[in-house]
Amino acid sequence: MITLTNVTRRFGNITAVDKLSLTVEEGTIFGLVGPDGAGKTTVIRMITGIMEPTAGSICLLGSENAEVVKDQIGYVPQKFSLYGDLTVMENIRIIGALYGANQERINELGTEILAFTNLLPFKDRLADNLSGGMKQKLALAAGLMHKPKVFFLDEPTTGVDPVSRREFWQMLYRLNKEGMTIFVSTPYMDEAELCTQVAFMNEGKIVACDSPARLKESYPFRLLDLKVESKQIKELLAQCPILDINAFGDHYHLATAPDTDVTAAVEATLKAAGVNSYDIREIPPTLEDLFVYLAGRGEA
Repeated sequence: MITLTNVTRRFGNITAVDKLSLTVEEGTIFGLVGPDGAGKTTVIRMITGIMEPTAGSICLLGSENAEVVKDQIGYVPQKFSLYGDLTVMENIRIIGALYGANQERINELGTEILAFTNLLPFKDRLADNLSGGMKQKLALAAGLMHKPKVFFLDEPTTGVDPVSRREFWQMLYRLNKEGMTIFVSTPYMDEAELCTQVAFMNEGKIVACDSPARLKESYPFRLLDLKVESKQIKELLAQCPILDINAFGDHYHLATAPDTDVTAAVEATLKAAGVNSYDIREIPPTLEDLFVYLAGRGEA
């Protein structure tokens, strides 16, 4: 469905995307993740034809000219871009008209899609008066008005509450089961876990790409989870053979060499410092652990 070969995009002296190659198969949910400024939005804009690459080639639905296949792709940008002073249904009608549908077809398809996105009861509400989650559902509905084969979403749930995020992803799963290929960028690792394939992007390059399960298997360290109330853990454990310590709320993930068990050393150090209330156990890595590792490796 999508193939990028050595794609580069420069803005003056800044290289936003650097010789990037990737392939997206039909019927997948492809997740693109990475820190702010990694180049995720630039990649989506180039694939959809909004922006031209400086070098390299992009093939979308069998064509290297995005204009030829634009009627077969949908796009939800990072920023809500519909009309706030129009109602939900009025926005849908405008989008339908832009795609050349007649009024009868627009009303029929609009009603179907608003029911699918649970927005039908709010069809007469102004878009400006919708919640953040409902605005994203409206953007999703607008992007579906022409039944695209490939759907691009650029961080569609950023700033949306957890319940709306879950509902949004349930809709994406339903669309995918119906055969739609989905390409989504996201800052949330729990959403990345829901993708068929995930690509980690850092400093304009893909540094890892595989299924979530195989990506987690590639994590090179042993991982301990330490639950403790102390905020001075990094200082307290500085002399222990720990490669990295990352905070996750009141938990800390301690990365160590795969053949090293530091549990006894950590417990002895905590007790010597007067910290007696803690829980420590070995855990499997999450995508967030891998993301932190890959991002840190890029910075190094």
